[in-house]
Amino acid sequence: MEDEDYTMGDDSIIVSTEPNGDHAPNTVVPSDIFGNSKGLMFTKHEQLPFHSPSKAPSLLQPSAQKSSPGPHRTTKSPSAWSDKMSMSRPTPVRRTSPQVRIPPKPTSSALAYATSKTGLVYDPRMRFHAELPDMNINPDDIHPEDPRRIHSIFKEIKEAGLVASSTSEEDQQDHCWRIATRYATKPEILLIHTEEHYDFLKEQAEGLDSIYFNHSTFECAKLAAGGAIEACKAVVQGHVRNAIAIIRPPGHHAETDSPSGFCIFNNVPIATRVCQKAYPETCRKVLILDWDVHHGNGIQHAFYNDPNVLYISLHVFKGGNFYPNLPDGDLNYCGEGPGEGKNVNIPWADHGMGDAEYLYAFQEVVMPIATEFDPDLVIISAGFDAAEGDLLGGCFVTPACYGHMTHMLMRLAKGKLVVCLEGGYNLRSIARSALAVTRVLMLEPPDRLHIDLPGPKDSAVHTVENVKREHSRYWKSLYPKHLDKADPGYKDTCRLHEIIREWQSQRLASEHSMVPLPPLYINKAGLTQTFSHNIIATFMDRYPLLVIFHDPPGFQDYPDPVTGKNELHNTWLTDVTKRYIDWAITNDFQVIDVNIPRIVTVEDANDGFVRADDSTVRARQTRELATYLWENYIEPNEASQVFFMGIGDAYLGLVDLLSHNGSRVECLIGFVAETTIQSIKRAADDFISTWYYEVSRL
Repeated sequence: MEDEDYTMGDDSIIVSTEPNGDHAPNTVVPSDIFGNSKGLMFTKHEQLPFHSPSKAPSLLQPSAQKSSPGPHRTTKSPSAWSDKMSMSRPTPVRRTSPQVRIPPKPTSSALAYATSKTGLVYDPRMRFHAELPDMNINPDDIHPEDPRRIHSIFKEIKEAGLVASSTSEEDQQDHCWRIATRYATKPEILLIHTEEHYDFLKEQAEGLDSIYFNHSTFECAKLAAGGAIEACKAVVQGHVRNAIAIIRPPGHHAETDSPSGFCIFNNVPIATRVCQKAYPETCRKVLILDWDVHHGNGIQHAFYNDPNVLYISLHVFKGGNFYPNLPDGDLNYCGEGPGEGKNVNIPWADHGMGDAEYLYAFQEVVMPIATEFDPDLVIISAGFDAAEGDLLGGCFVTPACYGHMTHMLMRLAKGKLVVCLEGGYNLRSIARSALAVTRVLMLEPPDRLHIDLPGPKDSAVHTVENVKREHSRYWKSLYPKHLDKADPGYKDTCRLHEIIREWQSQRLASEHSMVPLPPLYINKAGLTQTFSHNIIATFMDRYPLLVIFHDPPGFQDYPDPVTGKNELHNTWLTDVTKRYIDWAITNDFQVIDVNIPRIVTVEDANDGFVRADDSTVRARQTRELATYLWENYIEPNEASQVFFMGIGDAYLGLVDLLSHNGSRVECLIGFVAETTIQSIKRAADDFISTWYYEVSRL
């Protein structure tokens, strides 16, 4: 059988939870569940065979008794379960507090860490939390949190030769040391969750079956939490150098008072609290690194005001439009009270992130902060749904990258690192990724990255820089620092984009007699203050009219890496728009020049740094202003022809303007740069797209 476990010699102190060895009376007999042992073997598209809900509790409870050699029966009803029972196994070698099997001592006292073993937690009973059987189920509709997930990972690691396949001393020497799992106790679970949440789940186990809850879910969730606890304790105690816990159901979405996102109990926070309580001197500060593609809202909320737990999450955010669809995953959620600065979100703007983006974030944010925090224990909430091949995550992180990230984290906490499985729903992707991580835990160097690895995406670079800027106030290792409001000159500062636009206005007035349209006449709500000095025009006579909507001029500098201040003699301004204005006026065009600022400066924000409006917001600004100008200046004017030019995001609003107004527009010229090309539609004109194709110049 593929899930087979082998005892590690005569020093075992706990009966194995696996059907093997000489402890058959206290093991799960596969034939009692599936009819034959082949039920635990899966093909690529096969669904886990379903067990009878009425039998599951007795199989999960060691105290269950058989009444005959035939089908498994229990003399205990589900209502008779208790946490005490789940902790009391009828065996003469029982200890009051379950420990790992006594591991062999390091083979070299001079290299104690290097010659210790990597621990591994795996218990096939966690696979009993499964969908209910459906005779008409489509293989493509199997719930993504599939019991085969942990089986696939364990099988991959075992077939790679990292788990012992016999009881011989030589065969055990270079393999993972199996850590016996157990049920988390109620007091341990209540270190994170409310008693109401615990009781609710227990009631579900005794009553209802559903796609998320069946009779085995409660026990499986306790096993997953118990497995995380035992892995962390084994590492903190020094029994193993590091560990990987192949557990399910996952935990990082579970709130203190409710399950969420396939998660029942929040395994990693429970293990964190247990270790902090049990080992206050050696496990005070804990780093939780969450590389699951989804934000771990449950972990963040559990430690949001805790100064001794640093939570760092790399996840797809998409402006809050990706599960769990909460604003809490944004980069400005940094913790509160004593825990301020101890919550670090790295929220990707979109899917498609891969090795380059994750390694860039690790090198720029994760490792500097983690090194400065100097934890006593590192726990990875290791969801593998950002792996290449996982359709739910939509990212492209390779097994080699997971290995490199693990390798970097092993530099912390004297190597005390525990990897706990979270999400990941492509069976091949999670198996290959987990194997790469396990190899690194066993001191194998990570595989080389792809030879043609590109640089990180622009959006990822912006995200990382914004995270660094946000957290530079909390961490000495991050630069540049925030604008200091305590600086005596702070009240005398103003934003440079306003100064530059005022200078542009004065220069165009001097060279071409262009004048700003007085704010008095731009009296639409919300536009007056924003566009003061940003609309400059010649006096409009009967000549061709060129209306230019553009982004602010380019600005390049070399800021001081410590203070963030610029040296003016090493600062360049690029104003390409001026060239078009000069050409137009030289060729007898009238001109309206409109600068679309990157932010609507109604009032200054509390912080010095203000994020620019996104392209959709700026396109809306362009559309509103263009409509106002059309109705109040362009249409009443007798210009012989009208030409629109859009540069950057401002181009989007112009296309929308043409979709809603009949006009004398002769041509639309667009310099879209990094902006998405916009389509044009008009309900009353079937030929607008043909016209647009003919007159636009992009």
